[in-house]
Amino acid sequence: MSILVIHEQDNVAVVTSPVAKGEIVQHGHHAVVACEDIDRGHKMALRDIAAGENVVKYGFPIGRAIAAVPAGGWVHTHNLQTNLGEQLEYRYEPIEICPTGSSQCGRSFRGYRRSDGGVGIRNEVWIIPTVSCVNRTAQLLAKAGQDMAAAAETVDGVFEFTHPYGCSQLGDDHHTTRQILLDLVNHPNAGSVLVIGLGCENNTVPEFRDALGEYDSDRVKFLVTQDVEDELAAGRALLQELIAYAARFSRSDCSVAELAVGLKCGGSDGFSGITANPLVGSLSDLLVNCGGTTVLTEVPEMFGAETILMNRAKDELVFAKTVKLINDFKGYFQSYHQPVYENPSPGNKKGGISTLEDKSLGCTQKGGRSPVVDVLAYGETVHTKGLNLLNGPGNDAVACTALAAAGCQLVLFTTGRGTPLGTAVPTVKIATNSELFQYKHHWMDFNAGQLLEGKNMEEVTERFFDFILTVASGQATRAEQMGFREIAIFKNGVTL
Repeated sequence: MSILVIHEQDNVAVVTSPVAKGEIVQHGHHAVVACEDIDRGHKMALRDIAAGENVVKYGFPIGRAIAAVPAGGWVHTHNLQTNLGEQLEYRYEPIEICPTGSSQCGRSFRGYRRSDGGVGIRNEVWIIPTVSCVNRTAQLLAKAGQDMAAAAETVDGVFEFTHPYGCSQLGDDHHTTRQILLDLVNHPNAGSVLVIGLGCENNTVPEFRDALGEYDSDRVKFLVTQDVEDELAAGRALLQELIAYAARFSRSDCSVAELAVGLKCGGSDGFSGITANPLVGSLSDLLVNCGGTTVLTEVPEMFGAETILMNRAKDELVFAKTVKLINDFKGYFQSYHQPVYENPSPGNKKGGISTLEDKSLGCTQKGGRSPVVDVLAYGETVHTKGLNLLNGPGNDAVACTALAAAGCQLVLFTTGRGTPLGTAVPTVKIATNSELFQYKHHWMDFNAGQLLEGKNMEEVTERFFDFILTVASGQATRAEQMGFREIAIFKNGVTL
């Protein structure tokens, strides 16, 4: 198989293996001769496409041809232009969605039940700096904590989450930084937490503690480094207590309905919308139908496909929140005099993605076909079971952190280019193609490329679900094995 036609209305096909100039490829009862060399993941015209005519992929326009393209021609950024503009008017046109059951709904994973009713899939001790000035202190304490926790069989490790903020921030940036850190303190994957401050920052520990509200003083402890003579000795003493507290927890059977999973697309290629993203969408539908929760973010990568999500809103209120989500993010771009459609990235283009519509129609497939039940602000935690949308940028590190802060116990990260990135929670890398999976096996956790090699979606979804449950039950992801854990916080404003 050299090409794949995704939808019967498409006038382009995706090249699944490199096609040489003059090569004859079969499309149904018709043969198409390649006019030039075309790399895998890229698009080939199935018929003549006139200048100004829409190029159709996934059954939807992904832009218009800016020059005539002959049948067998390469369709990409040199002859294809987005149709997207700025702000649009939207109308709620709900579609009927029939929920389906699944034999998988009776399944369980081995998680950690918390005293507040939450469920974690890791039992870690987290060190969270309120300000970047104590980042190195947090790193030194985490290293010491790993040695201290070695004897605690049920503690999965001691980890710090450094960041560049916490001081010299004003307004929304100050509140955003604090809110993301508060969310992490409350995350169920953390058995216990040490919050470290300096003492003179604007994100002060006393204000942070007040914002936290009621908390378990055995689970969360605070250290202001300017208030003690030896902050490392004081930190180690607190870690000893926190490790002992976390060690009280052990894994037990938990229903799949208690999973909250983040849906994240990394450096997408031309296969993303064919393999990995539909697979994640299939898993999302499975979890939602079983009473679980999934969260889709990266708002700029919804542009061009947003109406698909809007029409799946469970009611007009959620529809209105989705419209606001899209328009507010476009407004953010416009406030900095930037075009709302300046996407995809160079890596996306190299992999075969040509326009934002091309990218978005593939990316939104991670949300499957389930109703959209709620729209979350950046830093807000999920509180409604089902498919949620979360305000966040396309930036991988920021988006992954936002998903963790929203309460997701793990993140499903699809990629056609490959990345070692891991966030505060287990980050599962799903390769869009087998070549990437084999080449970067130390980065990748699951191969969605098998969908191009004769495996059907139901079969691969069940296998993927099995894998996710093993991760939820304690199996380390590749990023965890390599020690790749980091957070990034959204910033929009001045620095003093």
